[in-house]
Amino acid sequence: MKYTVSIEIALPRESVVHLLADPAHLPKWLRGLVLHEPLSGVHGQAGTTSRVVLQTGQRQMECTETITRREPADLHGIPKGSVVHFDREIVGEGMWSAVRDRLTDAGPETTLWESENEYRFSGLPMRVVGFLMPGAFRKQSLRHMRDFKAFAEEGKDVRETTD
Repeated sequence: MKYTVSIEIALPRESVVHLLADPAHLPKWLRGLVLHEPLSGVHGQAGTTSRVVLQTGQRQMECTETITRREPADLHGIPKGSVVHFDREIVGEGMWSAVRDRLTDAGPETTLWESENEYRFSGLPMRVVGFLMPGAFRKQSLRHMRDFKAFAEEGKDVRETTD
């Protein structure tokens, strides 16, 4: 299963990139995050592998995330007009996922965040979920993007909301 989602954020690209790259901000916009800890490497750098635990209702999901691409490696002084790439692979029980994020200037004070997502399922339960509810994955990706937008633009913290 593959899909692409996008959102515009009313901040300059460099500001957006720094907010996304800072692990201290993850719990503020990544709904359900219980744990995100590097197992090897430095958070956010290409090659880094991390243990990620997410809580959805009564269900906890644990997976391993590997950063496969981060360009440019140095996020300071990014040239105008260039594309910032954050790519990662996520492996969990019965599933593999690749996320390829691209951040571009949409205007002088606006950033376009495009996220290409690919999922492959190996276990029967996950294959059934993927077949019966493909829209749920797209909806979840958009929710994370909207939560980040609200955090970046307005300082909203998902831990302080009830929805």
